[in-house]
Amino acid sequence: MPKPTMQDIADALSTSRITVWKALNNRPGVSEALRRQILQKAQELGYGKAAAPAGRAETPPAAARTVAVVVSRPESSLFWMQIVHQLARELTAADYNLMYTYLPAYDEEGYTLPAALTDGSVAGIIVLNIYTEPLLRLLAALPLPKIFLDTVPGLPQAGLGGDLVLLEGRDALRRITGRLLDTGRRRLSFVGAVDYAQTNADRWQGFLDAHAARGLQPDPALCLTGPFGLYTHYEQISGFLDALDRLPDAFVCASDYIAHYIQQYYDDRGLPHAARPLLTGFDNNPEYANVAHRITTVEVQTSTIGARLAARILFRLAHPDAFNEVGYICTQILYRGALSEED
Repeated sequence: MPKPTMQDIADALSTSRITVWKALNNRPGVSEALRRQILQKAQELGYGKAAAPAGRAETPPAAARTVAVVVSRPESSLFWMQIVHQLARELTAADYNLMYTYLPAYDEEGYTLPAALTDGSVAGIIVLNIYTEPLLRLLAALPLPKIFLDTVPGLPQAGLGGDLVLLEGRDALRRITGRLLDTGRRRLSFVGAVDYAQTNADRWQGFLDAHAARGLQPDPALCLTGPFGLYTHYEQISGFLDALDRLPDAFVCASDYIAHYIQQYYDDRGLPHAARPLLTGFDNNPEYANVAHRITTVEVQTSTIGARLAARILFRLAHPDAFNEVGYICTQILYRGALSEED
């Protein structure tokens, strides 16, 4: 009769081989209750570690040292790639492998997650730029330690089954919008898909907060709050601006990505510089050359985000029974142009 293996124990308890290895070798990442079940099952099956050299634990399966970074549209933005690169550095320093796992940008009928996320190949996952609720729910159901950078408004932290990290934007947009209002720019436009991401919803709320604090209400006709098609941002923004009787005093954009399309609209229409409304963004993203280092925006420190996410997943792997966390990373406003002159 063949000797029982770690996989036999895992199959008997409907868990992963990684978890069995951790329990048998007294490694962190397994609850005490499950550890006892594994040890009991190992004894029942006659599993022993006699084959391993004395005093040494068995070699861990590769999955025990692998974290999946789950992304959508991996080619879409330098912003995301900077975070991934820092994640890779931090995980490598901690002797963990990074597995780059791609999911589609939108939910597809009958879609199932890649086998690498469900077959025990990874010890935990970090979720980036996934903004489709059905896909987020599939990821939330995985019995793995999970860290999410952002979510969608329809799926708050309680539905994620993991830690949630958000970039602070409500206060930043409240302050930017407030400065615009206080300098006499009362016809303001917010542009961004507010239901696309929780961070976008937060930024929209900051825009509203600034108006409410001054007894004002923004003109809904001046705001374009989505949804946007994956490849139709410029067409939608251009159509919206063409339909306005006159342009607003300033645009408060949910991102530099949005702001660069408005700047492109100015250029394509040959709008005189004196007639161009003031433009603000978010992310301080250097890849959009027509607005980079020119407009008021918000610094988010992408390399620091990557380091923070790596630290969180390593903690979660070591302490799987710790309660899940929600955390906001503070941001910094970079006032430029006309707004920087109005301190």
